[in-house]
Amino acid sequence: MHVVPLPALADNYIWLMHDGQGQAIVVDPGDAAPVDAALAQRALRLRAILLTHHHPDHVAGAAALRARHGAFVFAPDDERIHGVDHRVEDGDIVSLDAPEARFDVLAVPGHTRSHVAYAGEGVLLCGDTLFSLGCGRLFEGTPAQMLASLDRLAALPGDLLVCCGHEYTEANGRFARQVDPANTALAARCAEAAAMRATGRPTVPVPLASERACNPFLRVDSDGLVAWGQRQAAGNRLERFAALRAAKDAFRG
Repeated sequence: MHVVPLPALADNYIWLMHDGQGQAIVVDPGDAAPVDAALAQRALRLRAILLTHHHPDHVAGAAALRARHGAFVFAPDDERIHGVDHRVEDGDIVSLDAPEARFDVLAVPGHTRSHVAYAGEGVLLCGDTLFSLGCGRLFEGTPAQMLASLDRLAALPGDLLVCCGHEYTEANGRFARQVDPANTALAARCAEAAAMRATGRPTVPVPLASERACNPFLRVDSDGLVAWGQRQAAGNRLERFAALRAAKDAFRG
């Protein structure tokens, strides 16, 4: 399966996946235009649309694409998402014949209450729950929910490619270096991301193993983050995570 990040809106990525027979899936199409252009350029037929959560920058193009291409829409069970053919929930399997693909559905609340991720075909389609070197803001969920969601994603196979919803890696890296300054893997990832962006390349997808080594939100139990938490008077891992997310919200570096 070929995996292509399509830049959209200000800093979103729509994920296009296709096989060698011209059959395609898109994930979180916040704008239909980049998808239509990519389908035409590659002579692809859109068969399915996967949605991770209800925010407009992830779903606004889905209705037009469904109408134009007859694509089948999968989405979480949330009344705020319209034009859905099949509602998915934790433990479901999305199985497609064309393209031949299979994804496990994981409930990952925190950014929103009904957020899901799709894992399969070598990728982790995680929307705005997990970013490279960061995680999503807690718009509807609690720190405990988001930490549990990130723990769940971090436990998946390390060779899965993280396909997240935004190009935030450089900004996330600046914060991460502040809270985990001794992390050499993080320093290398930040340098890699800067080089990629300097030449206009996306910094994702990235292996989940890299995120486990570099992303402070997946490293709340590491020595570096424990030491940082002690300085914030955050004694346990949930307190550390909550303090970390609050610090990121306030960070202006």
